[in-house]
Amino acid sequence: MAPLHIVIDARRIRDFGIGTYIRSLVRALSTIDTTNHYTLVSGPEDVRDLAGLPENFRTSVYGRQDESHFDNVLFPMFLRSLSPDLVHVPLNRVPLLMIQPYVVTVHDLANLFFEWEEYSKLRIQLRKFRLKRGLARASRVIAVSEATRRDVAQLAGVPSNRLRLVYNAPDPGFFEPDSAGADEARSRIMERYQIQSPFLLYAGNIRRHKNIPRLVEAFAVVREKLASHPIYNDLRLVIIGDNISQYPAVRQAVIRSRAEHVVRFLGFVPFETLRCFYQSAAAFVFPSRYEGFGLPPLEAMACGAPVVTSNVSSLPEVVGDAAVLVNPENVFDIVRGISDVLLDEPLRASLIRKGREQAARFSWSRTARQVLEIYEEAARGDAV
Repeated sequence: MAPLHIVIDARRIRDFGIGTYIRSLVRALSTIDTTNHYTLVSGPEDVRDLAGLPENFRTSVYGRQDESHFDNVLFPMFLRSLSPDLVHVPLNRVPLLMIQPYVVTVHDLANLFFEWEEYSKLRIQLRKFRLKRGLARASRVIAVSEATRRDVAQLAGVPSNRLRLVYNAPDPGFFEPDSAGADEARSRIMERYQIQSPFLLYAGNIRRHKNIPRLVEAFAVVREKLASHPIYNDLRLVIIGDNISQYPAVRQAVIRSRAEHVVRFLGFVPFETLRCFYQSAAAFVFPSRYEGFGLPPLEAMACGAPVVTSNVSSLPEVVGDAAVLVNPENVFDIVRGISDVLLDEPLRASLIRKGREQAARFSWSRTARQVLEIYEEAARGDAV
């Protein structure tokens, strides 16, 4: 088979979750594929993030974001000018006039469940139409977990013979051993952000299904419960993610719980800073109500943080027996999970050990090889 020209839409390379997927997949593909040619479509400010790749990778700048209605027409026109054999759309936001063949990755279908209450019926129907049309016309659809594959088959009607399961993985940087002076570097980061130990950590975006108000309520209960504990008597909560101003319900939960002075919202942070927070946290708590994959718990595990997470959607599939699972709808079950992880030392030690082993089961090299097979299959036009 002649070398392929594969175009990857990398415009969201700076996003919290999707950006990790794009960066890690591109980096892994660049180490295993020296045959095919890749064009990475990015915004003008993203070119630096794609530097240092092999000669068979190049970037092409496109200035319009995928939220634009004009993107439905203009982006396919731009792609056509690149003459690709295949396009990879790395999230389920496919332009209406998308050129074929293309592969789309579905990370979750949260929009079907949680994000449409504030929209008009017409806008909801248009979004559903675009979502289903984008998947229906795709040569292959990649689902990042078995739970997501079931959702895509049942809710979007994609036939199972066009669906492929390919797991995500933590960034390899989370597994790297500490360099000399790592303790001092961590201290400097904590000092810069004025964070005191011990603290619970959440990392991820703060959309409705992430369940942050319940996390804040559970933290307030745990903090009161441990007020006289010799280690956890001044427990804090650190939330790394979106700009809190966009989510008034979260701010209201903090005020209602009287926790303004002990809850910190840091927004997005650089990779090394995030790694430092994972390593320093007393526990990582991720009580999401729905996840297509759930990468942050694995990142935390790779860094040695004991994890409390939800017993729903893909999370049990991803974390296995290496985390304490809780009911995300029940504040007191979240409290129970946090308390167990903090106070039960044998459990804590077991979770740290099992967590590192569980995270290591996922590999971007394996993911990239599976994706490359899908590219070749889709470009050949193999019957399904």
